[in-house]
Amino acid sequence: MDSLITAAARAIAAGDVLGALKRVALRDDPAALALRGVAMARLGDFARARSLLKAAAAAFGPAEAICRARCIVAQAEIDFASRDLSASSVDLDGARTVLEHGGDWVNAAHAGHLQARRLVLIGRLKEAKDILDGLDPAPLPYAYRAAHELVVAALAIRRLQARAAHDAIARAEAAARRAGSAVLVAEAQKTRRALESPAARLIRDGREQIARLEEVESILTCGAVVVDAFRRAVQLDGRSVELATRPVLFALARSLAQAWPRGATRGRLLADAFGSRHIDESQRARLRVEIGRLRAELSDLCHVVATSEGYALAAEGDRRVVLLKSLQDGAHADLMGVLADGEAWSSSGLALVLGRSQRSVQRALEALAGAGQVQSHGDGRSRRWVAPPIPGFPTGLLLMTSVTPV
Repeated sequence: MDSLITAAARAIAAGDVLGALKRVALRDDPAALALRGVAMARLGDFARARSLLKAAAAAFGPAEAICRARCIVAQAEIDFASRDLSASSVDLDGARTVLEHGGDWVNAAHAGHLQARRLVLIGRLKEAKDILDGLDPAPLPYAYRAAHELVVAALAIRRLQARAAHDAIARAEAAARRAGSAVLVAEAQKTRRALESPAARLIRDGREQIARLEEVESILTCGAVVVDAFRRAVQLDGRSVELATRPVLFALARSLAQAWPRGATRGRLLADAFGSRHIDESQRARLRVEIGRLRAELSDLCHVVATSEGYALAAEGDRRVVLLKSLQDGAHADLMGVLADGEAWSSSGLALVLGRSQRSVQRALEALAGAGQVQSHGDGRSRRWVAPPIPGFPTGLLLMTSVTPV
């Protein structure tokens, strides 16, 4: 490696991006292209950075597999930063293997962290945990240890393990300070603030309250029947009935939980489940059919009983029924919850996180844009969507996870 390449690499490591570009801006050899790509990524020009890194990876020869693998890892990091989560993870997995076999354990660990971060974001928590369990942060430089602990914290948050998340954030901040990285310290502090902010609304006994993650975790383990609007499920003592693919049944369960300990009227249930404004005999019959289906689904957790005016949930013994719902209301609350992190998202990335079709997400984004709640920039595949962060809303903490058990 020549002196200019070495000097440019050191400049990037020290945060002097413009100084690095001055040394390699006019060169088109693979190493210079790779460094220019990294520099452009640091400056926020992801499209140009991705193009340069792709060219560098293609230009490295057969004997330079490790250099090519590093370029692939850098591209994956750009994809994650630009929330292009639909990019294939196969190349990243192969690059990680090459780096491990080549003895580049630091960049191999970085590739693993990127894989885990992507999996956490799209709700595949068990796979993310498997990757993290296979990574030992002890021999890594302090900056990479901090990055590792931040991923561990993100996973703990999504699994509603508040104590584990607090411990991981503390380790991340300590490692970041040892590394002298103000950026990583700020990231750890941002994660702590999110963890300590309100995470959800609880409705029980007809009263509504704001809850932090610790309180949500406590509710899920206190023996109450929890209707979880984040995951669209009904839970009790570790058992769960998933209703994400049964929207009518979940709408009924949510209405019944919101009304508990009283019952919900037939009019209210028809409005919430079917959007009906007028009640006729055919709608009453339809409601009876769907209530029967809900009763069968929830038979192991609680009972759905008829009342004089409608239906009610009845839990065994002195168990309570609690509704866990987002801080936001509205038809697109889940979408706004993802966008509220302040990042620029692709529609494909949003669809992957929310478990919906890309076209349905695009229609929702267009509706929100028409209402002035989101904005877009770019065109075609480069189009990204943003929304102002919502104060006190720790985005991503309670998003619906994959059906893969954790």
